[in-house]
Amino acid sequence: METKLLEVEKSSKEALATIQVEPVVYEEMTLSELITKLNRNLTSTVKGKGSLFASYALEQGVDPYLAVAIMLHETGCTWECSTLVKKCNNVGGQKGSPSCGSSGYKRFSSLDEGIKNFIDNLKENYVDQGLTNASLMQKRYTGKTVSTWEQKVNYYINKIKKS
Repeated sequence: METKLLEVEKSSKEALATIQVEPVVYEEMTLSELITKLNRNLTSTVKGKGSLFASYALEQGVDPYLAVAIMLHETGCTWECSTLVKKCNNVGGQKGSPSCGSSGYKRFSSLDEGIKNFIDNLKENYVDQGLTNASLMQKRYTGKTVSTWEQKVNYYINKIKKS
């Protein structure tokens, strides 16, 4: 009996030793929890892209809530994504070539490429310049001193946090 009890105890300890605990990566959440939260807010063309937004934004040092909130505000993807997203995989209103029709907006070969380019733009042109939230970004992003952009982006951030 004692031998069996020791064997069970030993196997239980071995099982516990192999359990992997997922680390906290953002606001007391694991990556899986963050992805789930983002996916609750991503519909239409960007549905299910929470993993890419979460992992790539964190890798680049960009707040994933901020990235998703800006994208939701700029594209209408809360309901039905804009034509720019659907036809050109452009989630951030990026200008450049190759262009999407005659619009001057850049066409991306895939939605993943468009999302990564958008996050790269946020990192290089805002976060790396110390513009890390909607309030600090507003003037540069919109070109206006007075705008409702900050409030609208913060609305989406709060919506994501509560989901």
